[in-house]
Amino acid sequence: MQSHPRPEEGHSYGQILKSTALIGGSSAVNVVFAIFRNKATALLLGPAGVGLMGLYSSIADIACALAGLGIQASGVRQIAIAVGSGDADAIARTATALRRVSVLLGLVGALLLTALAVPIACFTFGGHGYAGCVTLLSAAIFLRLLADGQTALIQGMRDIASLARINVLAAFFSTVVTIPLIYFFGASGIVPSLVVVAAASLATSWWYGRRLRVTARPMSTAQLRREVEALLKLGSAFMVSSFLTLGAAYAVRIFVLRAEGLTAAGLYQAAWTLGGLYAGFILQAMGTDFYPRLTAVAEDNGECNRLVNEQAQVSMLLAGPGLIATLTAAPLVVRLLYSPEFYPAVELLRWICMGMMLRIISWPMGFIVLAKGARRAFFWTEVTATVVHVGLAWLCVGVFGSAGAGLAFVGLYVWHGLLIYAIARHLSDFRWSAANRKLALFFLPASGFVFGAFVALPPWPATIFGMLTTALSGAYSLRMLMELVRLPSLPAAVRAWCSRST
Repeated sequence: MQSHPRPEEGHSYGQILKSTALIGGSSAVNVVFAIFRNKATALLLGPAGVGLMGLYSSIADIACALAGLGIQASGVRQIAIAVGSGDADAIARTATALRRVSVLLGLVGALLLTALAVPIACFTFGGHGYAGCVTLLSAAIFLRLLADGQTALIQGMRDIASLARINVLAAFFSTVVTIPLIYFFGASGIVPSLVVVAAASLATSWWYGRRLRVTARPMSTAQLRREVEALLKLGSAFMVSSFLTLGAAYAVRIFVLRAEGLTAAGLYQAAWTLGGLYAGFILQAMGTDFYPRLTAVAEDNGECNRLVNEQAQVSMLLAGPGLIATLTAAPLVVRLLYSPEFYPAVELLRWICMGMMLRIISWPMGFIVLAKGARRAFFWTEVTATVVHVGLAWLCVGVFGSAGAGLAFVGLYVWHGLLIYAIARHLSDFRWSAANRKLALFFLPASGFVFGAFVALPPWPATIFGMLTTALSGAYSLRMLMELVRLPSLPAAVRAWCSRST
């Protein structure tokens, strides 16, 4: 690894850290709201109610993925390309098409979910008693798809500050709406809360989207058709990807529900939520800012590979210590964010943390496939990943119970990491930098040793070992980040802290 990065590299590292700080900072606020929201729902509903909420959320997510036809992700790509070229007319045309098609797809999605409410309820819950709640979810689908169209425009324009504010407001509304509805109506308030939260998301995304001043342009039918075809051409691949990913998550929940009941499904939902809290900071920032930046240089393999290596390096340095800390403090995290009833989720949470470590390492390479618009490679990667995930979950849950769902998640990202590396090598001649190989060989064994300590040792010695590993990995990450990022390129708050400490 170069000890003194070139100026443009230092600037790129600073850009990565700035965007991660903005999105990660908003995610940190989200975590504060999540603590109150999860604690309240856990106490009011118990594990079974949390499992029910997870199943409703899965149905809504899958419906949005299918009805949305991937236009949010493809819209981000199309707008990012236009922004990179400085073509204001192209930005306006794509934005106009994106808004119009979002309305149409939202209506179609809501109608289809309403028509299929009974069979969906029967398949998920084993009876049609929940069909009314599934029907009500159709309103959330319509509102979410409208909000997705607005968010795609903001993300494609790389207005990261507005996206961060939208995230914070979404967390705020989710908390102040969900808790009262569940308090007064119990489990019957779950679906209404999802609808109101979707409406709030639309309101906030519309408010910030209109500030971009992207003027709607008059378009002929032929022009609109060309823009919509461009969105749907790549969007169909994104739609299939989202459906497969969410469908796999839904299938895993069904496996757990069938094997051990609704309470076990609630424990799985809790572990999944907690496992993704910290990693979500980095993954969300990666998709929000890194994807448009990479798309703008996708034709330059050298620059593309450099950006991916830099993003992976910063992501590992930021995520590694946090995931090791979560592995160590899993019982405390479960108690803080849920309740003692959820303690059986601790083992599952640790498995999910191991999978998240692998996910952080492999995700930046996956954006090469997206940025280059390699639809066939993207499609088959997602298909094989879904088959591996669902197959491992079916096998492992049958043998190990709900903890097997976490083991399947780890197996998925072992497979996915190897596969996506081979595809990235083919598309752009990508290779891991020496610095990233070193980091992976540090964080993967470190997290594995901490995980193994809780299996082989009594709780207190294992906890002490985990705390020491967290402290060492945190100090190492901080030192590396300070070497990579020049002081002027750091966020203002970080510069002020560094000045006081020196």
